[in-house]
Amino acid sequence: MSAVVDKPPARPPSRWAAPPRPVWEEKPRATGLAGKGLVLALACLGILFPLWIVVVTSLSSRRAIDEAGGLVMVPHDLTFVAYRELLSGGQVTRATVISVLVTLVGTAFSMTVSVLCAYGLSRTTSVGHRWLLMTLLATMFFSAGLIPTYLLVQSLGLTDSYLALILPSAISVFNILVLRGFFMGISQELTDSARIDGAGDFRILWQIVMPLSRAVLAVITLFYAVGYWSAWFNASLYLNDQNMMPLQNVMIQLVQKQEAPVGLGQAIKTGELSGLAVQMAVMVMALLPVAVLSPFVQRHFRKGMLTGAVKG
Repeated sequence: MSAVVDKPPARPPSRWAAPPRPVWEEKPRATGLAGKGLVLALACLGILFPLWIVVVTSLSSRRAIDEAGGLVMVPHDLTFVAYRELLSGGQVTRATVISVLVTLVGTAFSMTVSVLCAYGLSRTTSVGHRWLLMTLLATMFFSAGLIPTYLLVQSLGLTDSYLALILPSAISVFNILVLRGFFMGISQELTDSARIDGAGDFRILWQIVMPLSRAVLAVITLFYAVGYWSAWFNASLYLNDQNMMPLQNVMIQLVQKQEAPVGLGQAIKTGELSGLAVQMAVMVMALLPVAVLSPFVQRHFRKGMLTGAVKG
């Protein structure tokens, strides 16, 4: 009979043994989760606390602002007088309408041109594909400068025109490259089968490519819209008429105390309104559209930006 050899007991894993998986795949410890939560809470507090002060100050009466000595942190004696006066007509209301129209028209124009350009560049067999792509890339690193750009806008007769707020900054090469990368990631078999069935490029773009690119289109649309809504430099450079100024330029004038909006100067002088409350109210009006739209597009950021930037 053969002797049965007992197997030695398994050695317990060493304390210093390498983990079976990478560190980033291990389940985080309680201390790590608590540290991350603390850092995120502090970051959110650092972002939301200034916004809280701006909103509360815009809703505060003149007496509350005088008692606080400036910016109000604890809300009391709240009133909507500043917003009611701003929206009752005058320069701020007109500037808000101008900003909304410029943002809508400019975003639609920029998205149309960017999508068409990106789709053409995503077809590697198109005529002049490589030359056009290199030309666009060169504009990301080299530009004519401010003075030649101003002279060009002036020679085209765009000064004191709302087109000067759209055309000089209508196209972003970075956005075109992101769109191109996303379009190149779409299966070639889909477009080839549609082309065999008789579909042209515009129909392929409208019925196949764009429905599959909702994520990146939403992100790029937000980028353009925020850019137009927040733009102030073109207006200060190309517009001389104060009645044509968008909301951002009126806000700058208020913050720098260069000029009170039409219809509010007398109310501030009589003590009915505080100039600081008016400044904060205009800031809230300028930030509100971006704060409202961003959460709806946030879920598309990861898919749209990462896929468009990596592929192609």
